[in-house]
This record gives sequence, C-alpha cells and structure tokens, in this order.
Amino acid sequence: MEIKQMVEAIVREILNQQAKRPKVLYLFYDSTAHEAFIDHFIALNIHGIDHDLMFLDGEASCWLGKHKIECAGRGQTIASDEFAPAPIEVPLAYEGIVIPEIDLDNAARAALGMKGTIVSEIIFSTLVQNKFVLIGEDISGLKKADRRTLQTLTLPTPYRNLFDYYKMELQMYGVEFAPSKQLAEKAVSKIRPEILKALEAPETLESSAPPAPASAPEPASEAIRYEGKLVSAEWVQRELRNRPFCSLQIGRKTIISALAQDMLKDKGIQIEYMAER
Repeated sequence: MEIKQMVEAIVREILNQQAKRPKVLYLFYDSTAHEAFIDHFIALNIHGIDHDLMFLDGEASCWLGKHKIECAGRGQTIASDEFAPAPIEVPLAYEGIVIPEIDLDNAARAALGMKGTIVSEIIFSTLVQNKFVLIGEDISGLKKADRRTLQTLTLPTPYRNLFDYYKMELQMYGVEFAPSKQLAEKAVSKIRPEILKALEAPETLESSAPPAPASAPEPASEAIRYEGKLVSAEWVQRELRNRPFCSLQIGRKTIISALAQDMLKDKGIQIEYMAER
C-alpha cells in the first residue's frame, strides 16, 4: 500500500511539474531553418516556456521528434507510425503555434479553410481551439526550395498582392503577424501576460514626473498615392510607420481590404479616387 501511495505521489509531482511549464510549437520548412532562432528558444526558456520543433518533410508529412506525422487523404491509411498524432491533433499539446515563414500555397489553403497540408491543418486546428498562431510578417511568400530552384527571392507583384490578401484574411480569423525577430517575445506576452505588464510598469512611474513641454505635432503630408491593385492592412501599417498622411489617392479599380478600411477610418484618413489613365 505504501509503495502504491509513493508511486501515486511521484506521478502527481511529475504531472504538476509538467503543468507549470507551458509549451509552444515552432514549425519549420526544413531541418536547418531553426538554427537562426536559437535566441528565441533561450528567451522562451528564461520565461519558463518549453518548445518543440516540427520540420516539414513535404507538403503532407513532417517530423516531430522521432514521430513522422502525415496527412491522410481519402481512402488512405497511415500505418508507418502508430504512435504519431494526426496533424489536427498536434496543437492539443501546445499553448500556441509559431510559424516563422509561410508560403503562398499554405497561406491560401489556411485562408480558405482548406486542409491537405500539414501547415493548413495545424493552423485550422489551432484557431478552432482558440489558441494563438504567430507567423513572421517579413516573409517573401516563397519556400526556400522554390527560391533555390527558381533563383528568385520575391513573388511578382500580382502574386504579392494575392499573398497580402491572404495574410489579411488570416488576420481576420485570428492569426497574428509579427517581425520574425519578435516572435518569441510575442509568444511570451501571449502565455505570460504578467510579464508584459511588468515591462509596461516603468511607464506608469514616469507618468508621475512633471510633463515635458509639449512639442508641436509633426504635420501630416497632404496625400499619398497608391498605384497597386490591393490596399492591405499590412501596407497601411507600414506606411503609417514610415510617414504620416491624411489622405490616400487610389485608382477606381483598386480594392481596399475591410481591415485596411477600418484602419484608415480610425486614423481619419480620407480616400480619394483618381481618374484612370
């Protein structure tokens, strides 16, 4: 009886220790991409957050530790690894998913709610469970393999506009984009919001000091002209960081995403339609 109680106590202690350490999953397109994110893993560990690494072995298969996870198509049975979870089950064990880089194909699938790839199924499952999905925003939309094969670094403008549209759609579903260098910091703020509050605390102390003389606000430029076909929320954010403006001039055939419209309205920026040339 005493042995049974001791074993039960040990098991409970192990489970309690595991419960105290939340975990996130980093999803990479190849087995070497994680080397650039060593600092991320150190930062997570400092804040008491564990992480696992998943490496894609193709569009429909990946490796999580020693387990090979595969998407099963209609009529197919995966028997190569009976202990591996299905892609849709993977997010159950994590607080959230971090994807440093996503390509046009997987962004389209995830935005349209389509399955069939590891990335799209994991994003779908994570969002359905109301967990966070973080994706790097400073990305080209091309896989490393495609860049190497095609010897190009960026998508052409039409595909780039389409990629921005899918990113905007993903944001509407709850996906968040952030610079790749800040993904770990963003994940920490999601899991341990008290840390974020502690970082913001010094600002409240400074507020007790006498206010500095107010300087005249920097005047906004009168107008900015956009020549593209799609005004995305990401583009609006980027332009507002670079230079303030009070009106946006676009062509009559230019599309403005719903999120971009809300941002422009909140900032009081007027939209002016130009005559087509």
